[in-house]
This record gives sequence, structure tokens and C-alpha cells, in this order.
Amino acid sequence: MRQNPSFTLADVTEMRRVIDANPWATIMSAGSEGLVASHYAVLLDESRDDLTIVAHVGRPDDLIHGLGDRELLVVFQGPHGYISPGWYGDVQAVPTWNYVAVHLSGIPEILSPEENLEVLDRLVDRFEGRMPEPRRMWERPNDESFVQRLAAGTVGFRLTPTRVVAKRKLSQNKSADTVETVIAELEGSGPYAQPDLAREMRRAHEALAEGRR
Repeated sequence: MRQNPSFTLADVTEMRRVIDANPWATIMSAGSEGLVASHYAVLLDESRDDLTIVAHVGRPDDLIHGLGDRELLVVFQGPHGYISPGWYGDVQAVPTWNYVAVHLSGIPEILSPEENLEVLDRLVDRFEGRMPEPRRMWERPNDESFVQRLAAGTVGFRLTPTRVVAKRKLSQNKSADTVETVIAELEGSGPYAQPDLAREMRRAHEALAEGRR
């Protein structure tokens, strides 16, 4: 990911927020037959306050990725969207794309079956918790043998990244008036409306303004 110093995201708290809000990640590695990619839900390790993550892959993705032996690249994609040059007014400009992304790289640690089960339980709680009638992993009609059989088809891992690259490209190189115009367009009803991206832009620019005070 090409880095522009103006767009670098270095705040660990902010990166954790992006990861937590966008848990559906792309997991990539370089195998003997070339690059491979998988897609799984990923969680922050709740016992840590850094960028350590926990997740699982279904078998045979553990073999495809050489899990535990090879470096993984885990990509989290935050809000993103098209930015029209027409939103900048009557000036020379080109189309662009605003986005937030966090890349974590490292060799993961394989979890024990018990730890893997705990991660699976957390995943279910995380997403089922929003349902009006949550279906927990251990609740009926599930039983212990059913859950154990399902868990055996997965391999859990913990990744403490040895390399982190994060970028928040949100029109930081534009004037305050232009930023407000872009945010208004993203909040509007046009073909490229993206309210989540508008909120992310406002958050970033408010933080920039606070830092300059």
C-alpha cells in the first residue's frame, strides 16, 4: 500500500477501532503455487491492548496458507468511496477514492483446541448479540458433541503483527471548505453517497483540527 505521510494512520487506538468496526478481513499468503487469499471474520484479542488479532480458518485453508509457518497479510477495509472532481469546484482536479485500511503482517501462532473454541464462542456472541433472539453456540438445539464436531473442522490462530501499514486517505490535503463539500455530497442522495465514509472524514478532520489547537 503506497504511503503518503499526509495519509498515514499511526494511532494504535484508531487502528483498533477500524479493525473492531470492520471484522470481515482478507487473509493472504504466498504459497508454493502462488498467492492465496481467504476471507474470515477476525477479532481483536481481548486480553491485549495492542493490534493482536484472533481468528480461525476452515480446513483445509490452514494447509493452503501454511498456517503457523508462513507470513500472513491480514487486510481490514474500512469505509471507502468514490470522490468526484466536480465536488472540488471549478479547479483542476481528477477523480479519486477515499478510504481507510489497516494491513497486519506476521507469522501466526496456532491456538489450542480449547482456545479455538473460545474464539468461536466470542465470534458467535459478537454477531448474534445484535439479534432480537440471539442463538448462542451452546444453546439448544446445539449440544456439546455438535459444537465439538464443528470446531474440529477449524483451526484457530493468534497473530501479533510484526509489520503494520495503515492508511486513512480522507481529503486531508484539501481545504476545509472543500472537505465540507465532499462530506455533504457523501451524506446526500447522489449516486456516490456513502454516509459511513462521511462520518469517517468528519472524525479525521475534527481530530486534525484539535491537534492544531
